[in-house]
Amino acid sequence: IEKLVRGEKEPPFLESVKKLFSTKGFSIPLAAFICSISITNIVGTFIDEVMERGGVTDQLGIDLAGAGFELAILVGGIVIGGYVDKTKQYKPVTLACLLATMFFVIPLGLTDHMIGNEPVLLVAALLGLGLACGPIQPINAELAVDVTYPSDETAVESVQQVGGNLVSALMVPVAEWALNQDYEFFKQIRPLDSDIRGDVLLLFTIAAVTLVYFSTFDAPLMRSEADEEEGDDDSVVVDVAAAAS
Repeated sequence: IEKLVRGEKEPPFLESVKKLFSTKGFSIPLAAFICSISITNIVGTFIDEVMERGGVTDQLGIDLAGAGFELAILVGGIVIGGYVDKTKQYKPVTLACLLATMFFVIPLGLTDHMIGNEPVLLVAALLGLGLACGPIQPINAELAVDVTYPSDETAVESVQQVGGNLVSALMVPVAEWALNQDYEFFKQIRPLDSDIRGDVLLLFTIAAVTLVYFSTFDAPLMRSEADEEEGDDDSVVVDVAAAAS
């Protein structure tokens, strides 16, 4: 809207995309966005299998767990995303969310042979995953817009959505294959004897690699800096007007 008021025209979409990838810091929030949408989409796609292997076998329970997962994503986005919108603490909050994602994804495919299935733990982990992983998308959508300001926001959002949906679609068959892979640990130690599913290891690895990559983020927040400068200018104008009166 501001650009329309100033009579500025948006550049061609492909030109905007090229400019985005040449902008320092853009690829890192893009990677975090793709990580989040890939994990939530894969878990949502295979929610029946995830619940059944954890001991939740009735369809109503599975449906309620899936609904709770989606609700947790929404609540996390509102609460954590709202906090970041006010504080601009993009990096520490995203890193914390990625770390929590790694923690909560493990129980979705971990079975302790001595304890057996724990449906309550499984559902709690699923809700925790939604709260932790879901907010990464809105936070990093905002971060990408901030670091590329004054670029075309529509192009930023389009690249993230297309990239996220494309990668998650490509990951689904990989996750489906990994779903049937089972890895056993501490086989000779009865209290620790457990196994973990390959799809969970895949999701854990995606989050871990993204965490390491995101930790390198150090790009300036162009829009936040512009807003601060505008606020300082407004303060000067108010002070001058007050002094004149």
